[in-house]
Amino acid sequence: MYRISELAKRCGVNKETIRYYEKRQLLPLPTRTEAGYRLYSDADAKRIQFIKRLQQLGFSLTEIHQLLGIVDQDKERCANMYAFVSKKVEEVQKQIKDLQRVVCMLQDLQKRCPDEKTLYECPIIETLVHEKGDCDES
Repeated sequence: MYRISELAKRCGVNKETIRYYEKRQLLPLPTRTEAGYRLYSDADAKRIQFIKRLQQLGFSLTEIHQLLGIVDQDKERCANMYAFVSKKVEEVQKQIKDLQRVVCMLQDLQKRCPDEKTLYECPIIETLVHEKGDCDES
């Protein structure tokens, strides 16, 4: 069993993060000592590591809360997880397309720049103010 400071150090998070996870119901409320200290288990540490890993993969805390609801269920766990992950794949693919469009627009702007730092009228600024851009929307 770990106190909150020990768990925070073990998981590489702040104590406030652990309290916040409890408040958001991402982490179950811990048992307490007679003196009121929170006590956490190895399962709590694994859960925090799971949460942090999902955040690194781009999941929001709301999505993680939903995902943990699936993880905590015993019935139809795999089917629900598949649907959840499939939806996230679609969202990430849309973000990739959006980012590819941004790269294309930036490259187009970059091509318009003569790279002369002493010019007053910047072709990039003029393009942004007056034109739409050359990238197709597909």
